[in-house]
Amino acid sequence: MDKPDGPTSHDVVARARRLFGTRAVGHTGTLDPFATGLLILVFGGATRLARFAERHRKTYRAVIRLGVSTTTDDRTGAALEEKTPAAWPALEVVREALAGFGGEISQRPPAYSARRIGGERGYRLARRGSPALGVSGPVTVHAIELLDYQPPLVSIRVEVSAGTYVRSLGRDFGECLGTGAHLVELRREAIGPWRVEQARPLGELTGREPLLAPRALVDDLPAVALDPDELRAVMHGRDIPRPGLLEGEAALLEGERLVAVARATPLGWHPAVVLASSEDDR
Repeated sequence: MDKPDGPTSHDVVARARRLFGTRAVGHTGTLDPFATGLLILVFGGATRLARFAERHRKTYRAVIRLGVSTTTDDRTGAALEEKTPAAWPALEVVREALAGFGGEISQRPPAYSARRIGGERGYRLARRGSPALGVSGPVTVHAIELLDYQPPLVSIRVEVSAGTYVRSLGRDFGECLGTGAHLVELRREAIGPWRVEQARPLGELTGREPLLAPRALVDDLPAVALDPDELRAVMHGRDIPRPGLLEGEAALLEGERLVAVARATPLGWHPAVVLASSEDDR
């Protein structure tokens, strides 16, 4: 889906449930209400594969507003501090600051986030007036590019690892420049191999769209073809012995149909996620 500005990711799921006539709908990678762009919906047994899509790198286009920091690190929050310098940072200073955010960095999530703090979602604590600072953790910025600089607005494109908050990146960038900052626009352009140009706008959703096969979510995993005995074992959650040195994860297949995602064991493959055998998953 190409999510518009306004609805939550849950709103998009709720609409898909109504149109497709099923409760078994989920999504991968939450987009904030003000954010737009690519949101992958999963149906039926494929909802159990959501985490495999979430592990992919994500590409965003963002517009950062210098001079104002907010409670949410985006334009939906209340202003915390405003700074209007005599002169905005020079272009080369902005480029140098952005370059400093490339590679593996330590990042603190926004106060309003879905990250759990002491067992509770950060945004719930913040809404009750008790925002808590989440623990900083490592994330990777694989690429960061300056697209345009028209002070006080900075337009960038970033490719980041799973778990990276672009809102936090904008906030920390503003702190680095000494001006403070928040996001005014955020658009997700890609998740792994999927691009927003392939997506259907939410307003055009009919519930009659053909769905991709679950195999597409784990297309990067090696394929393991199952014989009839192995198929029966996997469908009951039993390991299948395979000789040789094994590692990582694999897609277990019956012909072209994804039956399970398995992880390697010393003796073979253990089915970690077994899909339902209904026609909907074929």
